[in-house]
Amino acid sequence: MNPVRIPWPRVRKIAVWTVAVLLVLVLVLAVAAVWAVRRSFPQHDGTLRLSGLSAPVTVHRDDHGIPQVYAKSADDLFRAQGYLHAQDRFWEMDFRRHVTAGRLAELFGSSQVETDIYLRTMGWRRVAEQEWQILAPDTKRHLQAYADGVNAWLADHDGGRASLEYTVLGLQNPDYTVETWSPVDSLAWLKAMAWDLRGNMETEIARAALLAAGLTRQQVEELYPAYPYDRNTPIVTGGGIVAGAFDQQAGPATPPNPAAGGGTGGGTAAGGVDVTGPGGDATTARTLTAMADGLSRLPIMLGNGGQGIGSNSWVVGGGLTATGKPILANDPHLSPTMPGIWYQMGLHCECGFHAAGFTFSGVPGVVIGHNARIAWGFTNLDPDVTDLYLERVDGDRVQVDGEWRPLQTRAETIKVAGGRDVSITVRASGHGPLLSDASAALRDIGVAPPVDPAGSPAPVAAAPQPSPGRPATGGDQRDGYAVALSWTALRPGRTADALFALNTATNWTEFRAAAALFEVPAQNIVYADVDGNIGYQSPGRIPVRGKGDGRWMAPGWDSAYDWKGFIPFAELPSVLNPTDGYLVTANQAVVGPTYQRFLTSDWSYGYRSQRIRDLIGSARDAGKITVEDLRRMQFDNRNGFAPTLVPAVVAALGTGDPSDLSRVAATELWKDWDFQQPAEGAAGSTEGRGSAAAAYYNATWRHLLAATFDELPEDNRPDGGDRWYEVVRGLLAQPESPWWDRRDTPQVERRDDILRSAAGEAATELRRDQGDRPADWRWGRMHTLTVRNQTFGTSGIGPVEWLFNADPVGVSGGDAIVNATGWDAADGYEVDAVPSMRMIVDLADLDESRWIQLTGNSGHAFHPNYDDQLELWRTGRTLPMRWDRTTVEAEAARTLILQP
Repeated sequence: MNPVRIPWPRVRKIAVWTVAVLLVLVLVLAVAAVWAVRRSFPQHDGTLRLSGLSAPVTVHRDDHGIPQVYAKSADDLFRAQGYLHAQDRFWEMDFRRHVTAGRLAELFGSSQVETDIYLRTMGWRRVAEQEWQILAPDTKRHLQAYADGVNAWLADHDGGRASLEYTVLGLQNPDYTVETWSPVDSLAWLKAMAWDLRGNMETEIARAALLAAGLTRQQVEELYPAYPYDRNTPIVTGGGIVAGAFDQQAGPATPPNPAAGGGTGGGTAAGGVDVTGPGGDATTARTLTAMADGLSRLPIMLGNGGQGIGSNSWVVGGGLTATGKPILANDPHLSPTMPGIWYQMGLHCECGFHAAGFTFSGVPGVVIGHNARIAWGFTNLDPDVTDLYLERVDGDRVQVDGEWRPLQTRAETIKVAGGRDVSITVRASGHGPLLSDASAALRDIGVAPPVDPAGSPAPVAAAPQPSPGRPATGGDQRDGYAVALSWTALRPGRTADALFALNTATNWTEFRAAAALFEVPAQNIVYADVDGNIGYQSPGRIPVRGKGDGRWMAPGWDSAYDWKGFIPFAELPSVLNPTDGYLVTANQAVVGPTYQRFLTSDWSYGYRSQRIRDLIGSARDAGKITVEDLRRMQFDNRNGFAPTLVPAVVAALGTGDPSDLSRVAATELWKDWDFQQPAEGAAGSTEGRGSAAAAYYNATWRHLLAATFDELPEDNRPDGGDRWYEVVRGLLAQPESPWWDRRDTPQVERRDDILRSAAGEAATELRRDQGDRPADWRWGRMHTLTVRNQTFGTSGIGPVEWLFNADPVGVSGGDAIVNATGWDAADGYEVDAVPSMRMIVDLADLDESRWIQLTGNSGHAFHPNYDDQLELWRTGRTLPMRWDRTTVEAEAARTLILQP
């Protein structure tokens, strides 16, 4: 059969039409894509109707989409704030409230069920509902007005009209419907904030896991050195408790006994549970690893709760500044997200409420910033506010002091998109929820008790047997032993009251009254006012323990280990107008070791804070300090441990083979290095040489840690933060320490062997990745930041991630550096914590203050304000933080009028 021949003109015509149809389809798809992206973009100018307003509200936005809001009443102001937050960030708000309520499976399906079980077990939403009942009437009114503003926006926006994320979500969950906003949704977000800044819980788990993995108690203690008070100054340099109140002028007190609940010393595990006893070892390690792994998978809203999450803040008094008035700086170090954690905003009303600064979408008011009279900044106080208790359980009973008491139980139903509902029973002891009920791996603790509780009142060779006829409390839960979490944030508090009191405070007395309400998360707060005063206050609900110091898991059946109350606010460290003329907080020790109360022993080790103090001292010696001086300080990239490690490595390399690349690199790059860590720099320039030196140094540091601590379990490998600076500092003085010996070689290594091999492996890595010329190596090619969307940015689907994530960029700085772009040496060089914003407030002229955030104010992908601050942030630049209405109006790029 002969094939049919199509005439050439017809072939050409078909081809032309085919190409035309394809072009039309591509054009249609492109138009559809643009429409899908842009249809959720909010209106930022003109006029919109906002129901419930008593009078028009004016919103001026600058080129970066930062709104300044002007209203006649507080009700109108917070209603407008809710509306504007929803305009720009509602997907973020909706996602956050699903996290805090343990309802992620309603969005994303069965993959999130275990996460929801953890969150329901802790019960953040339930605590927020209880808090609503105890808040001040004005706070409730502000929260309700804010919720009304959000809901007014929701009335006209749903699905893809609300945000592009809803269009993507609809592909897998087409039945999802957005609910109205509740004031409790705002309160619950404060629980997520407290969780991510919770303190030393992971450290407590890690210590127990290391013991279970076979390390001795002495070895574990060597990995958690004491704070170096002799080198790194605490926040408060003197004072103590006198007659029930902190007195900054008091002399040193008698050092307290940490085991009795006082003092900042490290204490011991005396009286805690001993995880090295019968039944321990592998079972304990598996249990604690499972707990850490499960908790690590919880959504990170601000940070991961570890020591890498911190902040810098400092305030310089007018006696040291060029203007004669204080200057206050703050840059919280949190996990990078797209959009950024913060939303910049100014709030002004004729009722007298005026504040500007950084807000959280979903929460009314200003979190960090200033009003017309005072400015404030936060860093994480990081006190020990979480304890783990090993409980003896039998069905719905728990043992305390030899008696059986009832557990609290409640039923929870988890709705699953595209799947069946999951029912769970949550159990809680008097200490808190049983986290060991949250996963199958943890429930096995009841079958094989993992520890031998030291000094226990009853034998533990076998788990307690259920009473005859007593049913199990639910599902796969086991009787025997369980792990309970005691955490201050699981008790209702009035932190929401504190936010509004802080926004409206006008002096030191009112500021301290507001701080007294700030219960969780406990924060260091620095203060400055237009009258020239500077100060510091450490607020927070911090437990007073019976026995133990909170560093190790406690036996729940012995009430002697229970919390006996909380440190009174009056006794917490506080300073007004210190003689030094400045105050620095950067997560270092709050106060010296003679302070009579126990806050924690797990501080950051003070490398950032001491560098800031040194920079202030240098600037003071050079003349009067300016806002520009503080901006440069915030972007300081000096590595504080390099001056100690570099000479040791160079000495170990000695005068060996001159062709050895490691020796060549050390000689060429580290000679005259100022220990700064810039991302890039032109070849031959100071920055270029510094970037090459930083690349080689950090690669050497990473290989050094991996080789030295190869005996540690994989989940507890060194992250490279300043705790490890102190560990290695001590080992450098012990060249024969067993820590230096590698497990994977037959010979016995010593210090210099490991230093040489680390330098050699670093040189090999950099030659492979960046070429043969050490001068061409760059820190920013390794130390990269990819700002990812919290939800779809890690979906694993390339096109979807492209929609929402920023492109990778090289960044300066590093871990435990003032410009704290943290990275985990166990994983690589990628940035996992950042200065989430930078703020400098000039109390002489508030209109000359400066600010920047990580990405941009908009939460809408492809919007001009989605990532328009990222490059400024990356290179250490800032934007004017305007205050005067005349300036705001003159620089406004868009103006929106919200009409009743």
